[in-house]
Amino acid sequence: MSKNKYKRLDSLKKPINKFISQEKSGSIVLGISVILALIVANSPFSEHYFHFFENKVGLQFNNETYLNYSIHHWINDGLMAVFFFVVGLELKREMVAGELSNPRKALLPMLAAVGGMIVPAAIYILFNSSGEEHAGWGIPMATDIAFVLGILYLLGDRIPLSLKIFLTALAIVDDLGAVLVIAFFYTSDISTTNLLIGFGFIALMIIGNRMGIRNIFFYAICGILGVWIAFLLSGIHATIAAVLAAFTIPSDIKLKESIFISKLNSRLQEFKQIDPDNKKAMLTNEQLHVLEEIKSDTNEVIPPLQQLEHALHPMVTYIILPIFALANAGVSFADTNVDSLFNSNVLLGVCFGLLLGKVIGIVGFTWLSIKFKIAPQPEGMSFRNLVGLGFLGAIGFTMSLFVTTLAFTHEEFITQAKIGIFAASILGGTFGYILLKKGNK
Repeated sequence: MSKNKYKRLDSLKKPINKFISQEKSGSIVLGISVILALIVANSPFSEHYFHFFENKVGLQFNNETYLNYSIHHWINDGLMAVFFFVVGLELKREMVAGELSNPRKALLPMLAAVGGMIVPAAIYILFNSSGEEHAGWGIPMATDIAFVLGILYLLGDRIPLSLKIFLTALAIVDDLGAVLVIAFFYTSDISTTNLLIGFGFIALMIIGNRMGIRNIFFYAICGILGVWIAFLLSGIHATIAAVLAAFTIPSDIKLKESIFISKLNSRLQEFKQIDPDNKKAMLTNEQLHVLEEIKSDTNEVIPPLQQLEHALHPMVTYIILPIFALANAGVSFADTNVDSLFNSNVLLGVCFGLLLGKVIGIVGFTWLSIKFKIAPQPEGMSFRNLVGLGFLGAIGFTMSLFVTTLAFTHEEFITQAKIGIFAASILGGTFGYILLKKGNK
């Protein structure tokens, strides 16, 4: 292999491995939060735990209360909007300059993701064809990218880079599918006026993008005070507003890399020529001015989309998703018996939808796409590790729990769905890890 090819591989590996390592540590924090939620929900503090999230918080002005929602509602519609905003940023980045920007490369993970959504939903519907239980068909459609990439990180070099890219692209398309399902099938009565106001602010953000406005505060004010609140009041789930707002963030660079390098070299030479103040451990005004110029040039070479994604990703990984898990993963087994778990087929539909549906959908659609030469086979992919990836796709934790909160109001169905998610995620993660570890020594 030539040196240039090695360099290209290294340049591709570094950002992917960095992304996966961040997700790995995030999956550990998320896992701890799930365990903690289950412990507290089954402790003497169980009643206080569930009651706490039902407390309402709102804004009061002239003896009128606005946006008066429970803490649980604020977490699911407020904090999770930030999560979906980052998902939207990742989607746009991948479409502009990532794996989804090349139609031929993107086709296989896209088809695999479609199969991984259609088959689980179909299996769930086979178990729950009518009644309130039917509304949960969207629960087994999602894959939790944090846990999946965390397991891939543990496998290390046993997994070819091409498979890591394939599964990452698949999970991102899967997230987009989940967003569309929430938008079209899990919304309440729609307020046309508020919806039009929300789209008006989105149009304003698009115009700002076209005019070259790169100030992040402009997009924050329009996105939060305009789009998010309008969608929250419209009846369409507020997380959809976050994804739409993310797609309006500029992704272009203001300063070309070659010009930036030239300017940076010039600034550094200027910085070296300034006589430092050796009497004080402080920079001179001239040095500060040069550093400010370097900072300004650096901001111009980094797209606002990547600035926001880089700034928000740690907050989502280490704060928002753990809080979401604490608020939603708690299941009390005190008044639950085995018979009550099977009063309906929700648990079976969710569990088999994830565990079997994801494997059949991902493996089947991928195999058919390669066999009929619709898309090329990734280097290093075998049937065994494809099945392993399919089982990892059964880890549907975060998004599946989120859809559960939208699909059901009946506490019994919510409990059944959560247990089905936990069972399928644990089994899918275990089977996937074993298959990939043994198949890629």
